[in-house]
Amino acid sequence: GGAAGAAGGPSAHKNRERRSWPANHLCSMLKFVLMVNKQGQTRLSSYYEWIPMQERCALEAEIIRKCLSRNETQCSFVEYRGYKVIYRRYASLFFIVGMKDNMNELGVLEFIHALVETLDKYFESVCELDIMFNLEKAHFILEEMVQNGCIFETNKANILKPIMLMEKASDDSVFSSKIGR
Repeated sequence: GGAAGAAGGPSAHKNRERRSWPANHLCSMLKFVLMVNKQGQTRLSSYYEWIPMQERCALEAEIIRKCLSRNETQCSFVEYRGYKVIYRRYASLFFIVGMKDNMNELGVLEFIHALVETLDKYFESVCELDIMFNLEKAHFILEEMVQNGCIFETNKANILKPIMLMEKASDDSVFSSKIGR
């Protein structure tokens, strides 16, 4: 390390690399997250790798059909087109996550559960209509949890804090604009 590291030489670059997230291991694990109703209509979708729209629509339709046709006694893990698909039904919504082989299925089930609990806390018992009429907030919550395909945060308080601050700022600005009139 020594003087070369302090001066920004080659060893400083190596130290920065060691402190950063190991990109190969953590990132791009999740490929997509879908929220789907019992009729198979997608209510929210988020993709973490580029897929052409036509292919995306076909992939979604096939995965949704496959997951919805399974009964409750069957495993929640399905392999399809090179993806491991993990799904879980909560009330009238199916939460479907696609990933590549390098991730733990049970960890993804825990992620789905954390997502549902966070949505439940924010919406006070989330339902399909909450997702439909507050799509941007549902996406915001998901984006706080998953960044570039990496599960980044699962603590409900940490996830909801930014959205609560934005709502507070929005309420304050609406209130202050009414006073100024």
